[in-house]
Amino acid sequence: MTIQWFPGHMAKARREVSEKLKLVDIVLEIVDARLPISSRNPMLDSLIQQKPRIILLNKADLADPIETSKWQRYFESQGHACLNINANEGKGIKKIVPKAKEILAEKIERQRARGMKPRPIRAMCIGIPNVGKSTLLNRLAKKNMAKTGNTPGVTKGQQWLKTGNELELLDTPGILWPKFEDQEIGRKLALTGAIKDTLLHMDDLALFGLAYFKEHYSAQLGKRYQLSEEELELTPVDILLLITKKRGFQDDFDRASIMVVQEIRDGRLGQYTLDRVEDM
Repeated sequence: MTIQWFPGHMAKARREVSEKLKLVDIVLEIVDARLPISSRNPMLDSLIQQKPRIILLNKADLADPIETSKWQRYFESQGHACLNINANEGKGIKKIVPKAKEILAEKIERQRARGMKPRPIRAMCIGIPNVGKSTLLNRLAKKNMAKTGNTPGVTKGQQWLKTGNELELLDTPGILWPKFEDQEIGRKLALTGAIKDTLLHMDDLALFGLAYFKEHYSAQLGKRYQLSEEELELTPVDILLLITKKRGFQDDFDRASIMVVQEIRDGRLGQYTLDRVEDM
């Protein structure tokens, strides 16, 4: 299964991000805590360059907390501020403005020394599709000002959102990169819903998910689908066949595949992380 997705509005957004950076003080880079590296656009480093940034590990409630702590330490060791958040429930987002003020303290002091009136911090929100960017913006603005949706690619243009007296946000569409050099990244993104399902083979995706859970979260896999230790030793193909029968789907493997993928995305199999610090 070869996965590629780079709609025209994303190419345009990449150009606009580069043009608009000079208007903001800091970048909020939102990634999926379940895949902190695979959900980072490698083009962003060259686009953002030396602009201050905070990496926000969103959907931390769905991710393996032990792995999330490892990733936070990793990003901090790379010189990036990093916060764990759950935008859907509003957890952790109150830390964003204080962290931005801490990072921009010298710039704010220089402005004050020049007699400039205090103004809100201007931030650009960047992230690939479906990492929860619009949900975070709406939480910060305390209004449904940014379009949201579980379908990747909802936000198509840039918009400024006011969040009170301390922060102004520039929303941007989710940007994927033109080509996945590593198809493993494509599969991870697809499994978490960052790529449109119409572009995918759901049976291949289900097998990928089952193989990963078998290796890293076998107890969670066994508990969800009532699999014995002997059954967990089966191949992912045989496990999928077994789940199909256990759920009463007869020989409808497509239906079982869609169910497995959706339940992984919804956290029905428990918290999980697809990227590992030790693989870096």
